[in-house]
Amino acid sequence: MSDAKFFQRGKIQELRLELNSDKKDRNYTRKKQTLKKIVANMTMGNDMSSLHPDVIACMSIPVLEVKKMVYLFLINYAKAKPEMAYEAIQTFRRDVEDPNPLIRALAIRTMGYIHVDKVTSCLIQPLRHCMRDQDPYVRKTAAVCVAKLFMQDRHLVENAGFIDLLREMLVDSNPSVVANAVAALTEISERSDHIQLQLNMSIASKLVTALNECSEWGQTYILESLMFVVPQEPGDAEMLAERIAPRLQHANSAVVLTAVKVIVYLMNYMSREEDILSMCKKLSPPLVTLLSSGPEVQYVGLRNILLVIQKHPEILKNDIKIFFCKYNDPIYVKMAKLEIMFRLASEHNVEQVLSELKEYATEVDVDFVRKAVRSIGRLAVKIESTAQRCVEALLELIQTKVNYVVQESIVVIKDIFRKYPNQYESIIGVLCENLDNLDEPEAKAAMIWIIGQYADRIENSDELLDDFLYTFLEETVEVQLALLTATVKLFIKRPTAGQDLVPKVLKWATEEVDNPDLRDRGYIYWRLLSTDVAAAKAVVLSEKPHISTETDNMDPVLLEELLLHIASLSAIYHKAPTTFIPHCKPRFLIPSPALRRQNYNVGRTLQHQDSYSSLHNSSSAQFHQSQSNVRSSQSDGDDGNGGLDEFVSSPKQPQHQRLSYHEQSFEQVAEASIGNQEYYEQKINAENPYRTDTGAVGGSQANKGGGVDLMSFDL
Repeated sequence: MSDAKFFQRGKIQELRLELNSDKKDRNYTRKKQTLKKIVANMTMGNDMSSLHPDVIACMSIPVLEVKKMVYLFLINYAKAKPEMAYEAIQTFRRDVEDPNPLIRALAIRTMGYIHVDKVTSCLIQPLRHCMRDQDPYVRKTAAVCVAKLFMQDRHLVENAGFIDLLREMLVDSNPSVVANAVAALTEISERSDHIQLQLNMSIASKLVTALNECSEWGQTYILESLMFVVPQEPGDAEMLAERIAPRLQHANSAVVLTAVKVIVYLMNYMSREEDILSMCKKLSPPLVTLLSSGPEVQYVGLRNILLVIQKHPEILKNDIKIFFCKYNDPIYVKMAKLEIMFRLASEHNVEQVLSELKEYATEVDVDFVRKAVRSIGRLAVKIESTAQRCVEALLELIQTKVNYVVQESIVVIKDIFRKYPNQYESIIGVLCENLDNLDEPEAKAAMIWIIGQYADRIENSDELLDDFLYTFLEETVEVQLALLTATVKLFIKRPTAGQDLVPKVLKWATEEVDNPDLRDRGYIYWRLLSTDVAAAKAVVLSEKPHISTETDNMDPVLLEELLLHIASLSAIYHKAPTTFIPHCKPRFLIPSPALRRQNYNVGRTLQHQDSYSSLHNSSSAQFHQSQSNVRSSQSDGDDGNGGLDEFVSSPKQPQHQRLSYHEQSFEQVAEASIGNQEYYEQKINAENPYRTDTGAVGGSQANKGGGVDLMSFDL
């Protein structure tokens, strides 16, 4: 409050007179007051640059407080007025050699902030001198100044030998100097295209020794640098992890999370399962302790925990109660806890988890309730022994008649039906009682799928589908696709009940809808039904793909990369940093003799990400060449359709005229539609020779014949 009086708009002339006053000024008190007024006006956005001759004249005053304010003035205006910085160069040179280490450090720090070429060129010699200064405060300030200078002129830093000087500072006797040198080298390594920080076990051991005497942020920098250590011998990773483990008890959450990241990284280079399990036990308490912090720190911890347990679920398998939601948790914390609860659920604790989820499903927050209901359904799919109890819980929730609860329940029950066919169909009647409550596309599509899948068991399935068809043209594509497939299923299972609905739906899908996916599916169904009903039945009623919760798991390569970025924004977004930070270097597991075998392929894949695009381009060229070969063989008489003649009409038949549905029978319209579709396919293929979708005749066979399967290519 004592400095609030300075934040008043001052007149330039009055401030200049006060700075140049001849009155006796003991201890430079008056000049300090005037400089504070100038800095306050700068803070408020008032232009004080016209005072620069008078302010620079104060640089000769040997008082640290005065110099701080003068240097702040220079930093603020030097970029817009470089000549101001030129006038101060001589004073900078004197201050760098001042007996007071605080003034030396202040001078070198200020020169690093001023992005003016002449000042930068004058900085080289003083900076090199300060990096070997006797005082550790000056040395650690100079180390950070090198990183700032690298952002201005990276070639200058590399050519002047500052990188080598930073490496020498890694073995400095002062831990603060070591921490700043590590921070500078890490920053330079992340920003440089050809400088890669690599630390051997000897340097790593010295860095760990310096941890005990560093500040909390210094510890974070040193721990971060240990991510550049690649253990080469068995036992190196175990030894390093044991020495880092005490940092897990630190009060600062940044130190804890960074230590977790380093230990999880080192576990990739541990050979014995006993050592890995021992480390997992040590990681549990600190991660649990993070959840006793404020909600913001909790959320950061939860997002990082979600990554860790996907790789090492045994870490928190006995601590699931810690993730039960509290009534006063913010919604973002509750949602993160719900996901972790589901991940940690097993046959041993599923009763507790299910009981909690049922409670959450009665809360007032809509998004939280939806996720809780969906988690109950996912739990049924994940653990077969609890499926019956989950279905009973969902039925209880449906009885509440709460609109969004009912709809979310129907969505997850569809997945349960797919996972456990012919087990829980007795509840379909209860679901059909709530058709009037459905107004969301996902819930409608799920209910329509259930009706179509069990059309032979629902007596009035045709009537139910007919009710949905009243608004077919106004529905979303998701619902339209579900209606189209369900109607075809009804026709195949109960031809009498579906014979009136199928022509109507197929006509809408092929003639009155603009969506190409829906139109193509309509043509395919029409062709199948009009050519061979047995084939249509085999396709439409084929065995469904196996459904499991493993589809919710993160891609292993992405997960491995994110685990190398714990305690960063990348771990919160669950996105690789290269997707939202321009020119960011990707991290990967570097192969070594100590790297565990199951991580070797992932490490190689991450390491060769840059070469993947070139591989893809060359493979695409081979694929296009194979497409051309197939088209050539077709023109020579080989149809290239892989034995699908019975489903594809001959192109020689003149069937590409658009015929009216009202003038022709269902079979005739279907036959004409087949001809029209094939005609357009041939036209599209002629206009686009590189078309690779399944609609192009022979496209899939061409891919098999000469293309390269990138997914199975050994990187």
